[in-house]
Amino acid sequence: QVQLVESGGGLVQPGGSLRLSCAASGIISSIYNMAWYRQAPGKQRELVARITPGGTTNYADSVKGRFTISRDNAKNTVYLKLNSLKLEDTAVYYCNVDRWPMDNYWGQGTQVTVSS
Repeated sequence: QVQLVESGGGLVQPGGSLRLSCAASGIISSIYNMAWYRQAPGKQRELVARITPGGTTNYADSVKGRFTISRDNAKNTVYLKLNSLKLEDTAVYYCNVDRWPMDNYWGQGTQVTVSS
């Protein structure tokens, strides 16, 4: 059974930082794309950042230069470092892993709240 467990969310002031972690079990994560999505109240879920098995990354324009995705295959874990947080970064952040053609798994989400 595949499980993705996120951690690291919380309340932070504008300009602050957080690091999210997502530990995967039940899969060999090194062969999966790993990603972070987020969903703010009343909005659709959107891709924040993605990293391929080879380490290629892509980011949403809104987070480029502020967020960094990384992975540790030995620990089956993907990270998201959030710097220079803005009010509009407030959302539930979800971990996702996928592998063509059909494997696609989601974590339960972790809340990030940016507020003064």
